[in-house]
Amino acid sequence: MTALSDVGETQLLKYLVNQTPTAPVQPLKVALMSAAPSDSAVGTEIAGGSYARQNITFSAVSADVATNSADITFTNMPAATVGWVNIYDSAGTPVRWLHGALAASKTFTAGDSFTIPAGSLTITLA
Repeated sequence: MTALSDVGETQLLKYLVNQTPTAPVQPLKVALMSAAPSDSAVGTEIAGGSYARQNITFSAVSADVATNSADITFTNMPAATVGWVNIYDSAGTPVRWLHGALAASKTFTAGDSFTIPAGSLTITLA
């Protein structure tokens, strides 16, 4: 996965050209999407069951890659098909920073659990 949202692109550029960027409010959270997001559009987040965005932490960046440092588990999922994720911060009105596709979409029946294993969600900038 990795594409910066329009907000992420703007804030990274501000950082690179020595302006004052707005940093993401921690912790970052993973959202599961049933319709594709883009840099400017959030896509469609699943809803129902006990679904809630889950915290994500990252390992140290190595070889231009950051990966999730722990399993990310969603429990009591609604019936849905998920093919994408968004990464939001925890601001009062959460800001979407990143988005990307899963390696393969996953279909859930109500009550299923879904785990993204540690090291499986990768962020790279190219």
